[in-house]
Amino acid sequence: MPKKNSVQKEKKSEKLKISLEEFEKKVNELAEQGLTSEKIGERLKKEGIHSKEFEKKISEIMGSKYSPPDLLNIQKKLENINRHIEKNRHDKRAIREKDRIFSQLRKMKKYFQL
Repeated sequence: MPKKNSVQKEKKSEKLKISLEEFEKKVNELAEQGLTSEKIGERLKKEGIHSKEFEKKISEIMGSKYSPPDLLNIQKKLENINRHIEKNRHDKRAIREKDRIFSQLRKMKKYFQL
């Protein structure tokens, strides 16, 4: 019986040779499924395609579909806290937290120039 490590190394070493156009098509297909650029990179690495072999970054290929994950996480936090405040109007800590998170969101938008 072969060792597990040797079998896993063989699978990882197999790399697919594809052109830049095929790489862009694959990235756009995954972006249409709603994946972020980080998740797209992970999925491609599992398939044996490494983005470093190509000139373009995944975020550049996605173009207008790309939004920074930091910004998305802050927006989700703000949505969750707004939902909480609707149910619990007298929660002073939550109201203060909402202001703090909104401030973070504003700073991030300014940083990413959105």
